[in-house]
Amino acid sequence: MQKIIPCLWFDHQAEEAARFYTSLFKNSKMGRIAHFGEAGAQVSGRPKGSVMTVDFEIAGYKIAGLNGGPHFKFTPALSLFVWCETEAEIDRLWQELSAGGMTRMGLDKYPWAAKYGWTADRYGVEWQLILGERKQKIAPCLLFVKDLLGKGEEALRFYMSVFKNSKIETLERDEAGKFVLHSVVSLEGQNFVIMDGQGPHNFTFSGAFSLIVNCENQAEVDRYWTLLSAGGTPEQCGWLRDPYGVSWQIVPTIIGKLMTEAGPEKAERVMQALLKMTKVDIKTLEQA
Repeated sequence: MQKIIPCLWFDHQAEEAARFYTSLFKNSKMGRIAHFGEAGAQVSGRPKGSVMTVDFEIAGYKIAGLNGGPHFKFTPALSLFVWCETEAEIDRLWQELSAGGMTRMGLDKYPWAAKYGWTADRYGVEWQLILGERKQKIAPCLLFVKDLLGKGEEALRFYMSVFKNSKIETLERDEAGKFVLHSVVSLEGQNFVIMDGQGPHNFTFSGAFSLIVNCENQAEVDRYWTLLSAGGTPEQCGWLRDPYGVSWQIVPTIIGKLMTEAGPEKAERVMQALLKMTKVDIKTLEQA
């Protein structure tokens, strides 16, 4: 099971975006689509019965899409990093993902890559494409800027302390050893890219791109909640911001079963109970 799943927050285009992304990559598919009940609709401002969440996979990598309204916007602080095996592939993906979006760095040759480009797509999601091979084709990329500049390696080691099955795969620093130019860290067997971004940047992390931690039991929920929220900010419905401002959702895997297999009335009671929580309590959800 993929322990950590990126969650992309859209205004209302989660299903449309998911179908677009799954059309671009091999080994991709749509998954479960959930709709808003009364309680969720009232909180989000989205119409009852409209699409709430979409699960999908691109290149075998699981991602969740959420329609939450216009509250959060994507920023370059969190992007999806894609390793492309051939020039034909990177050219095709660049053409599709950059169309109607905003180019950050044009697709070209750079000192660190034979071919690389950075673009926001038509939905605002940020993508970095690079020519090269890696077993895990797609990985979240965290960029530390502004007041967080120089905190990349500290954050990397913090996340390794939280997730037990972790290791550094690559770590390249600047000549002074102050900034992480590029790193790949494995957390619970999943790759994440971490970099410090030098220069003036008018953005930081946003709840539009959060990371879901799938927890098998209450002990796991308690552990990840305690470690990731220390020095950060607890939020509603299992959400928190860690000490660096990165948004996480600490979610027991049983929620999906409770929301989809119990029937509409019971699912609505589960949602009502969840909306009253900060850290998720499994027993209370089961009682609901």
